[in-house]
Amino acid sequence: MIPMAREDPGPGCGADWLRKGCELANSDEDLVARCQSGERSAFELLMRKYQRRIFHLVYRVTQDSDLVEPLSQEVFLKAYRALSSFKGNSQFYTWLYRIAVNTCLSHLKRESIENHAGGTVELDSVSFPPGIHAVQPDDPEQTVMRRELGRRILVHLRKLPEELKTTLVLREFMGLNYEEIADVMQIPLGTVRSRIFRARAQLKTEMAPFLA
Repeated sequence: MIPMAREDPGPGCGADWLRKGCELANSDEDLVARCQSGERSAFELLMRKYQRRIFHLVYRVTQDSDLVEPLSQEVFLKAYRALSSFKGNSQFYTWLYRIAVNTCLSHLKRESIENHAGGTVELDSVSFPPGIHAVQPDDPEQTVMRRELGRRILVHLRKLPEELKTTLVLREFMGLNYEEIADVMQIPLGTVRSRIFRARAQLKTEMAPFLA
């Protein structure tokens, strides 16, 4: 297992922590090259640099705080094992994001919707595509309706074709702009626009009976 990097120095870290902190400023290209040359400490620096962002991505995709650490661990383990094949044709962070998104979606595919929606995903934490609005929780009955709506959104989101689902997750849950999504997924900008339009339209159609 790859240990999660510590965010802050502990007692007795001293000069060693300061040295490692300074090395965080090294470029991704330099750290990747050092790691590919067999310097394992270089990968620890990459983890320190991107750990918070991967944590955030995993949470935004899964909406489950209990999954953040184990899935992030899996992401970095996959990245470490695959790093020798990284050719630098894209930015390291977009390559790492692709691993993270694929890991999260694979996990959600394996799990039942109850494991992720029942008690862990409140509708208030779900980002709705434009044109989809939740009913307001004016009374207990509407609160139940909101939870059911949130569950159904996640159900129908998972039913989208993989390329549409991934694109919509990056846009609506991670808040990436179109250019960033194109970089992460390595697809043309026009394809990003087309996929988001199609995903929103399909999700809106599926959800039509439950919209306010």
